[in-house]
Amino acid sequence: MQLLLPRTGSRKLGQYWHEAKDGNAEARELFDRHYSRYRYKDGRKPKLFCGPGEKMVLLTEAADALFVWRKFRSANGQQGVNCAVFRNESPHLSSDMILDAEEIAWRRWPQARLFTYVKAEAIASRNPGYCFKRAGWRQCGITKVNKLVILEKEAG
Repeated sequence: MQLLLPRTGSRKLGQYWHEAKDGNAEARELFDRHYSRYRYKDGRKPKLFCGPGEKMVLLTEAADALFVWRKFRSANGQQGVNCAVFRNESPHLSSDMILDAEEIAWRRWPQARLFTYVKAEAIASRNPGYCFKRAGWRQCGITKVNKLVILEKEAG
């Protein structure tokens, strides 16, 4: 049974996550603090932040963590569903939140390969993507452009 959360009226989808819409103000605030946030030189701040394609925005009830799944045509040939954003400012373990988000993604896209990009030099950790690796993801390559680490997880 999916419960409606009183604050947002949205459905709780997992242990940590409930659905939100692209453009949700609280989700956008978290996204604004993510290292991948593109800043327009002219100061524009578009309401929508997920990008094109099929998407799923997950937000904690306290609005202290954000996870965005996107299914789109990757310019570098990656196949599957992309974790476009994960930002955790909550007290919960990131790896546990990732595992929860995976289950939600696989309910929508059964057996899909999940993948993400990590910009190693933008991460404080000496082990970029460590929270994903703790959740069972593995490094499968590096992009030619921008040298982003590619992590993946297959449905199992």
